Amino acid sequence: MSIWSRISMIAAQIGAGGIHVVDRIVQFIVTAGDGREDRSVAFTVAMIALSAKMAKADGVVTGEEEIAFLDVFDIPEGEERNVARLFNLAKQDVAGFETYAERLAALFPEESDIRIDILDVLFHIAKADGVVHEHEVAYLRRVAEIFGLDARAFDQIVARHTRDGADPYVMLGIGPEASDAEIKRHYRKLVTETHPDRLVARGVPEEFVRIASDRLAALNGAYAKIEAERGM
Repeated sequence: MSIWSRISMIAAQIGAGGIHVVDRIVQFIVTAGDGREDRSVAFTVAMIALSAKMAKADGVVTGEEEIAFLDVFDIPEGEERNVARLFNLAKQDVAGFETYAERLAALFPEESDIRIDILDVLFHIAKADGVVHEHEVAYLRRVAEIFGLDARAFDQIVARHTRDGADPYVMLGIGPEASDAEIKRHYRKLVTETHPDRLVARGVPEEFVRIASDRLAALNGAYAKIEAERGM
């Protein structure tokens, strides 16, 4: 049975039990499932719910945010209705989002890079309507805390996605006291880690690889600004 077929089965149970059915199924898969497909189903369902609740964080789920969600996730033809059912149920309120963040953290206990990828995807949806609202930032900050990311790591992600007026050193995650050579090495390391081929090699879900080009653009822009300021 395919991943999307299993998600369809989850969606079919919503009418009888609501989002609590989804919660229980995801929890069971995370704690008891040990196969690659089990992880994929749990990951996808949790991401759908977390994305929908994030879009609701500022009080209104816009069409642009829904389009951005569909942009990231490659939904097979014929499964749109089932995904929409999960998304629409989850977007009714923000309550319970921490549970889904915890589910995702449990799926990737030793993989902080993937947790950062998840936050990048959520920011991609949050900024789709042209502004990242303070309530959305607060939501994402709480997700980052659950993921075990410190304040500096989160500030770096925020800077990458807001960009205008953002400190380029914060965007690169390095202090202004660093030498030109240190900054260049650090920048090259980040670019290598962000390259789509590298993401595929470390098993990043295909949906997240699409966000890599935006992250690269932010890193390149920050480095170019530092180069110009320092005359490197």
